[in-house]
Amino acid sequence: MESGPDSLFVTLLLLLHSSHSESERFEVLGPTDTILAVAGDDIILPCYLKPNISAEDMTVDWLNLDFKDGRVYRYQNRKIIREDQIPSYIGRTSLFEEELWRGNTSLKLSRVQGTDEGHYKCFIKAKSWDHDLIIQVLVKAVGSKPVVSIEGHREGGMGLLCESEGWHPEPELVWLNSKGVHLFAGPPEIHRDFKGFYTVKQHVIVQETDTNRFTCRVQQSQINEKMETEVHLPSELFDTTPLRMAFIVLCCLGAIIGIGLSLAICWISYKKDELKAEKEVLRMENEDFKKKCK
Repeated sequence: MESGPDSLFVTLLLLLHSSHSESERFEVLGPTDTILAVAGDDIILPCYLKPNISAEDMTVDWLNLDFKDGRVYRYQNRKIIREDQIPSYIGRTSLFEEELWRGNTSLKLSRVQGTDEGHYKCFIKAKSWDHDLIIQVLVKAVGSKPVVSIEGHREGGMGLLCESEGWHPEPELVWLNSKGVHLFAGPPEIHRDFKGFYTVKQHVIVQETDTNRFTCRVQQSQINEKMETEVHLPSELFDTTPLRMAFIVLCCLGAIIGIGLSLAICWISYKKDELKAEKEVLRMENEDFKKKCK
């Protein structure tokens, strides 16, 4: 085996390369627990290098794995790369660039919305080494107090509608009687808006009870939140006898006639004022004419 200057030079190069490669090796660390984010708030997804070497000359990629082509943020060659970024993240993501020198590659996400929920990958790449970390984010949004509206008589009772919006994750809507027993209702209608928040509504037909009190409850067990509204229906609403229906019709007709009479009186009064004004104009014109003739 040769031990001349050439072989010694090659050995030194290999040692230097090995030493350089070892110096670039690192781990990407962060939280292991799920991060619970409240809609509308700003959050930080922690991610940092161990050892705390500089990431200024590395590539920092943040991805949302629940999206196809899910790039949330990219830092490369000491600048931000905005191409191929998920549109909903534009203007809402940033790194702490002043702390990259000590290995802090955490992501700040502003104005959290429902579509931000998912699994995020913090991927760090150096010249000859890379490592990554996955963080789960759960978004919590408590929706509006349920709004109950009366839809009128339906076959079998009185129709009610309950609606609530602004929830995340998807909520459940239930109807209850005064004893807390679930009522049989139609299928829920669920809509998700472009920010990922849910609106839910459901129709129900109720029959007259001793209390006529009914509750619409919207709940989300995953985030342990609920909102509810109670409604009390007067017994008269359930009375569908011919006499009661005739009375309701007469009341409606009376209201219509009253409105019609009011409009007619207003119109007649307006016409009287208009005629009076026209007469006054004619009188003044006649007087002017007489003066000119003299």
